[in-house]
Amino acid sequence: MSDAGDASVPEPSEPPDRERGDVHVLGTAHVSQASVDAVNETVDRERPDVVAVELDESRFRQMRGGAPEDIEASDLLSGNTVFQFLAYWMLSYVQSRLGERFDIEPGADMKAAIEAAERNGHGVALVDRDIQVTIQRFWARLSVTEKLKMVGGLALGVTDPRTIGLSFGAGLGIFFGVVFAAFVAPLLGLGETLSLGITEASTLQFVGATGIGLVGGLLLGLLFVPSLEGAARYTGGLLNGFSARLLSGAAIGVVGALALVSTGTFVGPLDAGTFESAGSLTIRGGVGVVAGLGLGVLVGGVVGIVLDALTADVEELDEIDIEELTDGDVVAAMMEEFRRFSPRGANALIDERDAYIAHKLHALREQGYDVVAVVGAGHKAGIDRYLADPDSLPPMASISGTDSGRRFSPLKILSYLVMIGFLAFFFLLLMAGVQNTFLLQVFLAWFLFNGIFAFTLARLAGARWTSAGVGGAVAWLTSINPLLAPGWFAGYVELRHRPVNVGDIQTLNDIIGNTDLPMGEAFEEMFDVPLFRLIMIVAMTNIGSMLASFLFFIVVIPWLAPEIGGVDALMAELLRGAENSLELIRGVIA
Repeated sequence: MSDAGDASVPEPSEPPDRERGDVHVLGTAHVSQASVDAVNETVDRERPDVVAVELDESRFRQMRGGAPEDIEASDLLSGNTVFQFLAYWMLSYVQSRLGERFDIEPGADMKAAIEAAERNGHGVALVDRDIQVTIQRFWARLSVTEKLKMVGGLALGVTDPRTIGLSFGAGLGIFFGVVFAAFVAPLLGLGETLSLGITEASTLQFVGATGIGLVGGLLLGLLFVPSLEGAARYTGGLLNGFSARLLSGAAIGVVGALALVSTGTFVGPLDAGTFESAGSLTIRGGVGVVAGLGLGVLVGGVVGIVLDALTADVEELDEIDIEELTDGDVVAAMMEEFRRFSPRGANALIDERDAYIAHKLHALREQGYDVVAVVGAGHKAGIDRYLADPDSLPPMASISGTDSGRRFSPLKILSYLVMIGFLAFFFLLLMAGVQNTFLLQVFLAWFLFNGIFAFTLARLAGARWTSAGVGGAVAWLTSINPLLAPGWFAGYVELRHRPVNVGDIQTLNDIIGNTDLPMGEAFEEMFDVPLFRLIMIVAMTNIGSMLASFLFFIVVIPWLAPEIGGVDALMAELLRGAENSLELIRGVIA
């Protein structure tokens, strides 16, 4: 019998001298002790030539103590690797919860099948499709709503639905409140109202110094202040190293800016006018924070209540009799429930794998092997159906390899619209004969605005300087190209210094499953797991670029517009560019 660290598959002997073998399919629950007993009894009784298990090579290697499989850096450029691992993590988390509830290791039935085969001298066949192919095809089939539900399911493992709703609502409310009050309201003539009637220059300068110092100080703390590892010890656990860096940076920034105003020492662009403008902006932003927070908490509370109602059945997990999961009627009901959640996802996760496994088993049977196949109970009916009628099997090529998924998703359509809008903006200004200096200013602003947002949020997620720098450098291009994303490039560089493997998923499951761990500490520990940090770096870099693209025309363009006479003059130039374009088209047609 092989030791636990041996990751080699016991090869079947030469095919027996018979025209055709037989396949006995045993459906099990992957976390059931009764299934482990059934596997041992069946293999000992049937004495097959081959024991087939619902595993692929990477999962078999990991089960036998082999090193978890690393993600190649080049795989990240496919775009969906991180999100596929989110789906894999979700599925693994559900199975881990079942295993903890019923005190048995997930996959124990497969391990028992392999050990029984080795004990009796039988060969082992790995008949499942590669897990990364399955997850890629599964993720590609999910709709945007279904993907959000899956990611939300992971969040529910860390905290309760109402906390998620309140946090999400408050954050979103603050963001849109600040954007509206600080930038949109002045365009609508509401700036003076939201400035609370504060117009005295000295007051606005001090308020502006506080705002500039706070924002600049946070960036200073994030980017330059060294890690303060002892903060938790000296503050009684109130602050960790990361929050202490931000707080110290903010304090330095605010004190420094207030000192400039107090002494009348204005430096470069930080003159009296800048501080006054920043003061008005800070007051309006503060009003936006208060209003957005109130409205966001209200909406978030409603969302939390809805999430709580929708996920109430999660708590019923403790009431399930695990042995019932191998009963045909119960399994059929569960599969039907999953199909209602995502018919296309169920096709990739269940139906295609039924056909793939049946292909493998049919081939073994045709070679003359007698086979005991140990598979999850949810696959038994589909596999039996295919084995009874092999002609109904779909071609192997159609259920192998990666899937391109939906050609046009809502996010892709939005990305194409942003790209078209940006290119049209430049084209119309060019056709209107706007000075090249202004066009260069707009381009440089686009480059810097996208780069700063992507770089800052990448660093906030814990990216290295080089990774965040690469993400920021390419953000200007990727924000107008729907086929690229800056997070991929930041993640590509990050993976060269921070290897990620599937073993990280179990570490994350352990953290989420620790109900005694406060939410703040849980997130801090999750950030120490390379896979989670990679996910956050990719996501936050992309979010930074998306936010910059959204805010560019609200914040930056009105700021640059005075160069050509203001926003009205800019709109007039765009209209003139459209008219000149039409004239050119008419001339070409004529």
